[in-house]
Amino acid sequence: MHSTRFPAAAGTIWMTPDWPAPPQVRSVFTTRAGGFSKAPFDHLNLGDHVGDATAHVARNRALLAATLAARPVYLQQMHGVAVQTLEPSTRDGACADAAVTQTPALACTVMVADCLPVLFAHRALPVVAAAHAGWRGLAAGVLENTFARFFALAQSQSGSVRARRQEVAAQTLVWLGPCIGAAAFEVGAEVRAAFVARLAGAQSCFTALPQAQKYLADLPALARLCLAQMGIGQVFGNTGAADWCTLGNPARFFSFRRDQARLGGTGRMAACVWLRGP
Repeated sequence: MHSTRFPAAAGTIWMTPDWPAPPQVRSVFTTRAGGFSKAPFDHLNLGDHVGDATAHVARNRALLAATLAARPVYLQQMHGVAVQTLEPSTRDGACADAAVTQTPALACTVMVADCLPVLFAHRALPVVAAAHAGWRGLAAGVLENTFARFFALAQSQSGSVRARRQEVAAQTLVWLGPCIGAAAFEVGAEVRAAFVARLAGAQSCFTALPQAQKYLADLPALARLCLAQMGIGQVFGNTGAADWCTLGNPARFFSFRRDQARLGGTGRMAACVWLRGP
């Protein structure tokens, strides 16, 4: 796990993805540090749908945009598989759980508070993407849909020889951000069944609990299986270690499962990836 101090963010520490993305690609994962929100959304809550004061969210989002020197485009996430292509005219609020762009200074942005954020970049072509992968979206194919749109943009930029899907996959980099860890993510048998039915090897990502029909699920491992099935092998970030777990690190991360019932609410963090502007 790699963190960087961002002076423009009032000295707060956010995470800079540690992946071999080309120089024109920029990325960040915010933590709960910095910002203006009050408990239980303290401090850098970026979600405008969680009950936080509108003015606080607006100040937090302005802080993020100023730090990035790019415009984060916020989606209305539905735990689905829709992908939004970002253009200069794209406004906030599209109903989608992933975004892709070839436009500089527009940040593909997904918000999380236990779900898995997944960032994509190409080693040579100017195209990036971000996906929000909770278990529902992951099981339904949000990563596959995101890569399909990512591939289409990459293919359009590949010159006179149209790139093949496997060639683009081989040159695609992926970073997995913090999420609820395998030691904390308890699910029912229906969740395991949804993955086992469509993903070879998914059984290995679930650990049976003493309670009948209950399991612990490993979201990063499931995502790696999905990516491998698409031919994407260059995957970085979340290793499944304890320090990547949103639920287990309350000083650093928001967690819906940890705080929603206990505190009455929680904030949202953002994973952003963008192409450097001129």
